[in-house]
Amino acid sequence: MNEPGRAIPAILVEDARKTYPGSGGFLSRRRPPVEAVAGVSLTVERGETLAIVGESGSGKSTLARMLVGLVEPTGGRFEIEGRDAASLRAAGPRAYGRAIQYVFQDPIASLNPRKTIRRILGGVLKRVAGLAEEGARAERMAELMRAVDMDPAALDRFAHEFSGGQAQRIAIARALAAEAAVVVLDEPVSALDVSVQAQVLVLLDDLKRRFSLTYLFISHDLAVVEAVADRVAVMRAGRIVEVEDGATLFRAPREAYTRELLASARRLDG
Repeated sequence: MNEPGRAIPAILVEDARKTYPGSGGFLSRRRPPVEAVAGVSLTVERGETLAIVGESGSGKSTLARMLVGLVEPTGGRFEIEGRDAASLRAAGPRAYGRAIQYVFQDPIASLNPRKTIRRILGGVLKRVAGLAEEGARAERMAELMRAVDMDPAALDRFAHEFSGGQAQRIAIARALAAEAAVVVLDEPVSALDVSVQAQVLVLLDDLKRRFSLTYLFISHDLAVVEAVADRVAVMRAGRIVEVEDGATLFRAPREAYTRELLASARRLDG
């Protein structure tokens, strides 16, 4: 719980846990349960970008998906801007969607292939943002497209007609449409070419300042994280092993595991 007089963080996670049941049995040897997230606690302050890094299977995406309600936690407590996440979920998709949004790794797969971009954005504006009047929705959709450097004339096209970078811009516009102040970005540029990655990262930074957003940024790419993160949390085997401000972590990591990650990334870059 928050201490009296202390600013309420955008995200509060206390002792988050996710255990998947073991598999097998009868003719095959039964495997024990898998603890994907094992007692994680963290805070993300308003206006901050906290990056969570770690190798594949470290639990970082599972943690993010629990936070936005895509994965049911085994245990723990989650708050979004001081509101209990379980209570938000009970209040319905509109309440939860206005509190927090999620941008997926694969932008084209995350957009409904049977709907135009106008229908996708319009649905969020109507159901989540509560914008009932059609003319107001049309005006807002045009504003959102321009905010992510896209031509509003593209609203009547389908997701498969766009490049990966364009589709990710539209996915970001969909998150903005909900008017949530907290956005979870799960490997948002890993599926894009390097030159396009840089453009999208610049866009995200601009939107963060313009709309007073808070980001939880999930990534395995330490070069990307170094460019965007205010603080970095390092995960290993479902646990956070180190949390530090970005400059300090990349200059002088405390934990051996973090040093191994950095050394591996530098070898790949070299």
